[in-house]
Amino acid sequence: MLALPLLVFQATGSGVQMGLVTSTFGIGQMVSGLVSGVIVDRVDRRRLMILCDVLRLVLYGSIPLVWVVAGPQLWLIYVVVALGAMLGMTFSVAYMTALANLVDRDQLTDANARVNASFSLAFVLGPLLAGLISARIGPVASVAVDALSFGVSALTLARIRLRRASAERTSESKGSSLRRTVADYLDGIRFLAGQPTLRAVMLLLAGLSFVMAGMMDLFIFHLKHDLHQSDGAVGLVIGLAGIGGVGGGLVAPMLRRRFGFGVSWLGGWALTSISCVLIGIVPSLWLILPAAVGYIFGDMLSGTNSMTLRQELTPDHLLGRVTATVWTLNAVASPIGAAALTLLASRVGGAAAITIGGVFFAGLTVLGFFTPARRRHPERAMT
Repeated sequence: MLALPLLVFQATGSGVQMGLVTSTFGIGQMVSGLVSGVIVDRVDRRRLMILCDVLRLVLYGSIPLVWVVAGPQLWLIYVVVALGAMLGMTFSVAYMTALANLVDRDQLTDANARVNASFSLAFVLGPLLAGLISARIGPVASVAVDALSFGVSALTLARIRLRRASAERTSESKGSSLRRTVADYLDGIRFLAGQPTLRAVMLLLAGLSFVMAGMMDLFIFHLKHDLHQSDGAVGLVIGLAGIGGVGGGLVAPMLRRRFGFGVSWLGGWALTSISCVLIGIVPSLWLILPAAVGYIFGDMLSGTNSMTLRQELTPDHLLGRVTATVWTLNAVASPIGAAALTLLASRVGGAAAITIGGVFFAGLTVLGFFTPARRRHPERAMT
């Protein structure tokens, strides 16, 4: 999240290039999303995640190796980001579906909250580490550490056992043809189309992804270009902002039980949009920090609720395809949004672009209160 944008900025000094790399990431996710759901629903999910980790270890490790041997190669970043996004999408779909095989259905909100809280703790430490390493040695070293982290992930996944293998759930799909693969993928789309709340959440998420995809690049560009901050300061602010994610993940189950899905999900996005506007208009780095904490808090609160709802409403044998369909639609919107926002920033400045994005974000959140996404207990309707 930090090392690669800093590496691109170091190599080019261009916010537009940062946006294009992020767009490449979104395109890779979109391509992978077309097939990852079918794969996840057919194979052993844990082994698939381990394979994705090992391949990403090699892939991201190629950047520091090539930088040392041949010097900076911007084309390699695009290749690594595209392929890494494909593997990352497949891993993400698999881990979300695998979580449903670890706990009972009534424990899903708490399980997702704990997973997301642990992710947020990593979000606190990761950017801090990346910023410090980038400031002292350079962003290439940060990418090297990032590559090693996938090896750690693969080793820890090797210690986990799911309750049941995905092969048992989808034995009817063994030996399927291309036509069967397409039909399997369409099964996920048809299921989503028949679920009013999931359908509304999916469409709103696509619009929100249009704005969010480029926000990290804009934030880094704003701190580096407009406020003239060091890599270490950028890592510090982003790392401390991750505290909001820990809080959002921890309170999500309590808020879901108290207020239901609609208020918790849309309320999280409302907080995120307000925080986004504040980031764009406040002049000081230390005034930006609490707004960044609120941004991540709202994002984590909403993400925990939407993940849980998909797991609650979707049959296990379709969960991979439904998850991939939702994230593929997001991936379609992400590269367009990232390119548009960073291009806008080159015209009006990073702060103004962030503010405009926050206003658009707020409008989509208000729209959500007029859709089935506002429902308090959609998991009880199942229609």
